[in-house]
Amino acid sequence: MLATETFNLLKKHQIRLDRKKGQNYLINNHFLSRIIENAHLDDSDVVLEIGAGIGNLTVLLAEKVSKVVAIEQDKRIVPILRERLNEKDISNVEILVGDATKLKFPYFSKVVSNLPYQISSPITFKLLHYDFDFAILMYQLEFAKRMVAKPGESDYSRLSVMMKLCTQTELLFKVPKNAFLPRPKISSAVIKLIPSRNPDVDQFFVNTCRALFQHKKKKSGKALLQSFHEISDLDLDRSTIRDLISHVDGKLIEERVFKLNPEEILIISSELEVVLEKM
Repeated sequence: MLATETFNLLKKHQIRLDRKKGQNYLINNHFLSRIIENAHLDDSDVVLEIGAGIGNLTVLLAEKVSKVVAIEQDKRIVPILRERLNEKDISNVEILVGDATKLKFPYFSKVVSNLPYQISSPITFKLLHYDFDFAILMYQLEFAKRMVAKPGESDYSRLSVMMKLCTQTELLFKVPKNAFLPRPKISSAVIKLIPSRNPDVDQFFVNTCRALFQHKKKKSGKALLQSFHEISDLDLDRSTIRDLISHVDGKLIEERVFKLNPEEILIISSELEVVLEKM
């Protein structure tokens, strides 16, 4: 039984997992199988796994693909992962030791990971800079809901906007707390993410989006006024900023931020950028 095997391995090596580091290992074979099924793996795939841990998912991936690039930051855990792979005579796993948010990723065609939850956001945005087929990723349920939320919903956020414009994202299934060791405080969910290039999503748009969602329940014009420092580092007084914002589509700046769809936020961003360039 996987739960027993995981417990015994950690006990043997005197490892105590740290929830604060996102060390919640998936120990349920049913959900591991569903992750593998949704990844549609074949022997031509090179899979990136972020947060490999002791290899519960790594072993299953390695059986189906050409190569697994497994990233693990905890140096206490890496020897256990190596030992386990050796015992199972698995030789197609390259282990990278380090912080996945800082490492440069080698080539991969798919990503399949039970992500360490504390790096969910930076890793998700980092992956968008790479060219790959798709990702099957485990997130905290609250984060996953924000990824797929629609305008007007309580979970709608800057993350929702970026996912809509730069990916096709689908929540595949939820995973209960008792499927992990140690048991996390919140349920999880598995997301399928297909990247898509969007040339309109540049740094100016990212800054505008950040400024808006700092005040998501306010009208967008007021949100921009209060957080304009996120958009431009020009030393502008409040009156000048208000005048700049007035050149943006009047209907859009009167709408509440959380009701704007991603395309409308793109319009706000592009019109604001044009006005700033004329200064």
